Amino acid sequence: MSLALTEEHLALADSVRGWAGHTAPATTIRSVVDAEDHGAGVYRDALRPGLAAQGLLGLHLPEALGGQGYGLPELAVATEELGRAMVPGGFLPTALAGAILASAITGGAADTSELEGLVKELAAGTLTAAVGLVPGLGAGPGPDAGLVIDGSCGPVLGAGLADLLILPAGPGEAQAWVAVDARDVAVAPLDGMDLTRPVARVSARKVAVPAGRVLSVDSPELVSSLAATLFAAEACGLAGWAVDTAASYAKIRQQFGRPIGQFQAVKHRCAWMLTAAEQAAAVAWDAARACQETAGLDDAGRDFAAAAAATVAIDAAVSCAHECIQVLGGIGYTWEHDAQLYYRRALSLRALLGTSGSWASQAARLALDGATRPLSVELPDEAAAVRVRVRGDLAAIAAAPKAEQAGRLAAGGWVTPHLPAPWGRDASPLEQLVIAEELRATGLRTPGLGIGAWVVPALVQYGTPEQQQRFLPATLSGATVWCQLFSEPGAGSDLASLTTRAERVEGDGAGGTGRRAGGGGWKLSGQKVWTSLAKHAGWAICIARTDPDAPRHDGITYFLVDMASPGITVRPLKEMTGDSLFNEVFLEDVFVPDDLVVGEVNGGWKVARTTLANERVSLSQSWTFGCGAADLLEVVRGLGETPDAALLERAGRLVSEGHAIDLLGVRATLKRLSGTEPGATGSVRKVLGMRYAQRIADECWALSGADGAVYGTRWSRAVLFTRALTIGGGTTDVQLNIIGERLLGLPRDPAPGT
Repeated sequence: MSLALTEEHLALADSVRGWAGHTAPATTIRSVVDAEDHGAGVYRDALRPGLAAQGLLGLHLPEALGGQGYGLPELAVATEELGRAMVPGGFLPTALAGAILASAITGGAADTSELEGLVKELAAGTLTAAVGLVPGLGAGPGPDAGLVIDGSCGPVLGAGLADLLILPAGPGEAQAWVAVDARDVAVAPLDGMDLTRPVARVSARKVAVPAGRVLSVDSPELVSSLAATLFAAEACGLAGWAVDTAASYAKIRQQFGRPIGQFQAVKHRCAWMLTAAEQAAAVAWDAARACQETAGLDDAGRDFAAAAAATVAIDAAVSCAHECIQVLGGIGYTWEHDAQLYYRRALSLRALLGTSGSWASQAARLALDGATRPLSVELPDEAAAVRVRVRGDLAAIAAAPKAEQAGRLAAGGWVTPHLPAPWGRDASPLEQLVIAEELRATGLRTPGLGIGAWVVPALVQYGTPEQQQRFLPATLSGATVWCQLFSEPGAGSDLASLTTRAERVEGDGAGGTGRRAGGGGWKLSGQKVWTSLAKHAGWAICIARTDPDAPRHDGITYFLVDMASPGITVRPLKEMTGDSLFNEVFLEDVFVPDDLVVGEVNGGWKVARTTLANERVSLSQSWTFGCGAADLLEVVRGLGETPDAALLERAGRLVSEGHAIDLLGVRATLKRLSGTEPGATGSVRKVLGMRYAQRIADECWALSGADGAVYGTRWSRAVLFTRALTIGGGTTDVQLNIIGERLLGLPRDPAPGT
């Protein structure tokens, strides 16, 4: 739950967090809450000098303007940490004002000397600024190409602390932005929702603004996009604090003789909070990149990224703070607990920035007009040498006859390059990305392994050399099709409760096809269900209970089963779509020789976990199943009329969430490239992605109107098919347990017999 990805950004986050904890402890924050001056003295005398000394006020500003020469991604990392620490005062509006002024300086104005001086003072901490985001001031021509402003606007965050105000003046498309000194206008304090930062209404009575203070920004939406980006970054800090606080409390709070974190309802609440915080971090990070990378080049892409951040991240802060209070219970509702401060600040951010519905509508309009954000990963310089080598090797395979290409790709380790040789190439994350790009460039397609993609890692890790040589080449080339005999009628997500039994058979007494003379083995009996491809598979992976007296997770063995063996009956299951992808498989004294046991007898659970882990990773990588944001946009465009406000908002929320899920994959890749752990990404993407595909199908089906009553259309089928997505590969409820226990450290519910 952090915007930081690289080692440098992680170090920056740690530094800011340490400074905030030392300089703005809880006692300081509470003194601001109780202060009559809304903490102006504390900010001016203690916090502002410290922020300047740390270089945080000018972190994003060019060195020529007194800044540190970094950019908005670095500022976003710092803003997140200051929000996590609930640092009071004027940092956020001052940093935003600096970004706006710096953009105006590069916007082409003839004389920017006065603005340059203001930016330098902001970076040095000798000026504090505020930015008005709510229009209201009128503007007319003034002397010497300046403006005269008149009227009032607000509330303005931090106006009561500010020496300098950046204000919107004028109506609609003619709106300008002006920089005025606080002493030249009237600043009327308001009782703010946020108790740690003041808000005020600003009034001007025929105030002349010289031409040098009228800002030239590169597009009308720049200011709102910058504000959305920095507000979203702070919102990530608020959401992260709420998740950490709720999970920590759930670990120690006792009810009914056990920690409340063992209760599934609490565990799932915390897990959903984590997914919201992860999505928020993804879109806020991308908005900061977009504002930094696309200035003057791709305003639509920048504004789309900012709209997605405003839609997803601010609401995540509000919802996570709310859910935190629910986990805390009565104590969370008290004045003394900091949860109320975080909830109040999140609400204040939402109110000042504008409703999430309006931002969602903006995201939809931009997406419908073709605005996009690239999701490719920019590789470091060392990728060039890797690319030359990979390109040469793949060119030789591409030149071979089509019939030989799959085998040569498998033999060269290109199908699973992350695995050790000879089944892979021991490829680093960087090499894997280059290989994927070069495979696309050469038009080579690796075989679709299906369930074999889950089998291969288990055999590489636990299989004998003989098993590997027998099965892996054919699997990697796509010649062998696998199915998975895991789930049972009474053992789906609770796989350890399986009842299929395997009985030991010694010597020649077993009989049966496929058994070596003189060799022992096992007879498997039981029923498996929800088995994909069972009618087509040549081989199956199967787990069965070999010691019924052992604890649930012990006494299970992992077998490779020839699907042509006597005693196997496959019965197709007709699904709600009318198709029969799934099957029941009945095993009646099916003989499996000893040399087809993978791993140790009674040690199959750890082998199965390797398979399940790869299944969940695979599903999280292929989350759309043909139902994504592009499909929704196509359907909306196909309506042939301007979408109404309600549809625009719904579409914008879905498009923004889909963008966030895509970004989670990009961030996981970048983490691997930088050597940091991907963290929650796999499980979070699985939970979010499968539910997202259902929501897209639901919306597209609803938009088909009365035709939705006709079965056989794309969306009538999709709305039925996608019901399976939140069941297969581990139900949503099981995935939420995994997130709660493995990622948040919540205690497991010790069920009897475990």
